[in-house]
Amino acid sequence: MKIVKPYHKEGSKKEQVAEMFDSISRRYDFLNRFLSLGIDINWRKKTVDFLKKTDATSILDVATGTADLAISINKGIPNSQVTGIDISSGMIEVGRQKIYRRKLDSSINLIIGDGENLPFDDNSFDAVTVAFGVRNFEDLEKGLSEMNRVIKPGGCIAILEFSKPEKTPFKQLYFFYFKYILPTLGRWVSKDASAYSYLPASVDAFPYGEKFMSKLSEFSFKNIKSQPLTFGVATLYIAYTSKKN
Repeated sequence: MKIVKPYHKEGSKKEQVAEMFDSISRRYDFLNRFLSLGIDINWRKKTVDFLKKTDATSILDVATGTADLAISINKGIPNSQVTGIDISSGMIEVGRQKIYRRKLDSSINLIIGDGENLPFDDNSFDAVTVAFGVRNFEDLEKGLSEMNRVIKPGGCIAILEFSKPEKTPFKQLYFFYFKYILPTLGRWVSKDASAYSYLPASVDAFPYGEKFMSKLSEFSFKNIKSQPLTFGVATLYIAYTSKKN
């Protein structure tokens, strides 16, 4: 997987991703709703709908950002305990404010941390989720290995990530919007010239679809399935661990 960084300067991808999200954290939620036309809400609902069909109650949300998915999970699964982790302190702070306003402090805990070096014991969670975060890993293989490690035997993973539409004419319309209009609007609102140019570049470099499913199989995930969403703009990947007690 080609390493794409947000900024043209020294520093690891991990450091630059943290800096980028710190920079746009206060405007991130508005931009998400605005630039996706609100469709991202439905994408997260699909993820929660899958989790509701499992017995998962202890859930880790990796690259939790401003905790949108963590909050959606907790609302959809009332008895759940959700832990969110993200390398951006700015995003975590916004997420904590949202959780406090909703009085969800007792059931959602957010921490600053690295998704490639999870600070949890083996077999700690029933499920792990990631929404639009795996393409930001510096080392995708290490991130997947860590997620597999902390899932309990028979537990599941649900990964929501951008992909590329493949059918005409939506493919061409999407490409034009994603490559030209979205970065321009993102720059105007976020005031970060690189953040929304990095988005299409990172999506372009990510091994979506069958390639990503193959990557999951390399790390002992089984029963791997994918569900394209909104003509393939995003894809929900689900899989289970094969570990035994």
